Amino acid sequence: MAELFLFAELHPDTVLGRNMVKLASFGAGLNVAVVGASGGIGSAVLTALQDHPNVERIFAFSRKGTTELSAPKIIPARLDLVQEDSIQAAANHIAEYGPLHLAFVATGMLHQSNEVQPEKTWGAITPDAMELAFRINSMGPALVAKHFLPLLAKDRKSVFAALSARVGSISDNHLGGWYSYRASKAALNMFLKSFAIELSRRNATALCVGLHPGTVDTSLSEPFQRGVPEGKLFTPAISANHLLEVIDGLTAEDSGKIFAWDGAEIPG
Repeated sequence: MAELFLFAELHPDTVLGRNMVKLASFGAGLNVAVVGASGGIGSAVLTALQDHPNVERIFAFSRKGTTELSAPKIIPARLDLVQEDSIQAAANHIAEYGPLHLAFVATGMLHQSNEVQPEKTWGAITPDAMELAFRINSMGPALVAKHFLPLLAKDRKSVFAALSARVGSISDNHLGGWYSYRASKAALNMFLKSFAIELSRRNATALCVGLHPGTVDTSLSEPFQRGVPEGKLFTPAISANHLLEVIDGLTAEDSGKIFAWDGAEIPG
């Protein structure tokens, strides 16, 4: 990366202004799409960008097609990760407004009530849980990329970014367990890498990356926050600002890589 952002001393309760993120590397008049806009990180990204002077409009996609935030720049619309026709319709909706400069996929699934939980041993693996994890964590974002990557602007920097996870790194796996979640995020990382290679041939100014948001105080991490070190459980607002700063610092050679919230590259 051209610049490494270090936030290790930043306490998660620190209040950040909405316009802290400069987005200087993008320029003005930005069209932004946020997929998973009703989730913790997705809604925080909306909040960080809704008053940003460089952002012209934000497409806020969720399964219900609504958002709690209301601002002239925000355009709520429906998108269901497991229904490709809704993803295609979302892409068609964006295309009516011109090229896309930033697509932020803020979706993910680690557990679902008592039916799906991270597996502590291989004996806990079930086909249904694996299928759901792959549908939400890898197949869904891949289908969004299929329809959104062709919309990225070709005359300036544009970025497709999807939330990944450090536990999706094969070389960084020292504890095992969490089989379906780890494997589905590793699959997502491979999708992103392959997309980046093809994207470089089709659109030289566009990037495709994965982002690890850290441990964020959302429903996804809530059952697993007990062992998080002090100062490393981020509010959604803190995490969103970190990730937008990382995105702003990306250059063409960063495409296909996975970056943590502090700008450090995560190995494959």
